[in-house]
Amino acid sequence: METIDSVLSEADRAWRAYGVSSADRRVLAADLRLDLAAAAADGGDPVQLVGGDVAGFARRLADEAAVRRVRPEYHRLLLTALAGALLGSLLGAGIFTALYPLLVRLIDIPRSIEIPVQVAVVVYYGVPAAVVVAGAVTAVRLRLRDLPQIRRTALLMSLLLPAAGIVVTPITMAYAWSTDYSTAPEVLVVEVVMVLAALAGATVLARRLSLRERRRATGAAPDAAVEPA
Repeated sequence: METIDSVLSEADRAWRAYGVSSADRRVLAADLRLDLAAAAADGGDPVQLVGGDVAGFARRLADEAAVRRVRPEYHRLLLTALAGALLGSLLGAGIFTALYPLLVRLIDIPRSIEIPVQVAVVVYYGVPAAVVVAGAVTAVRLRLRDLPQIRRTALLMSLLLPAAGIVVTPITMAYAWSTDYSTAPEVLVVEVVMVLAALAGATVLARRLSLRERRRATGAAPDAAVEPA
């Protein structure tokens, strides 16, 4: 039965990568186990039933059973990432507000020392950005555990979100400069939309890459075969 279990484990990984839901995976696994056990009872090798390509055999079973493929869930992913980023920023702001007086007392920099503007910009923008990214990635990783390839999606988000922030920051600053750093509501809304669009694009790209890489590794169908979100 160890051989049967190993075949089922490999088949389950293929079904996950193929976008088969957990409920359908359980049904497919139960049917496949019965077939493999029957082959073993007849004195045959269960592995011969599936051939050398277990992943391909598993995908064919899924297609023959006409199971529904899991959607990329972009909408759910974006909402979760946004909620995590918001909670992370609020938590970070609260911690910073609470610790700021203590930091001022502990780090008493003489006025004669001039801090480079580059360092100030990195600290001023980098620390809040890191908190936002951490909140978004953590929320996605914890709240969307049921989605296939969510671990890889979160990993790619941790790389692409900072990159998107680096790209959109000078663009946003240039727009602010063009408005003479206006604080009018419509200007602030445009700046927020620009940042959110960059982060949303990076999040969607992370999801697409995670699913595409997994399908490529298992030889699954291209993106067009997956139901759109």
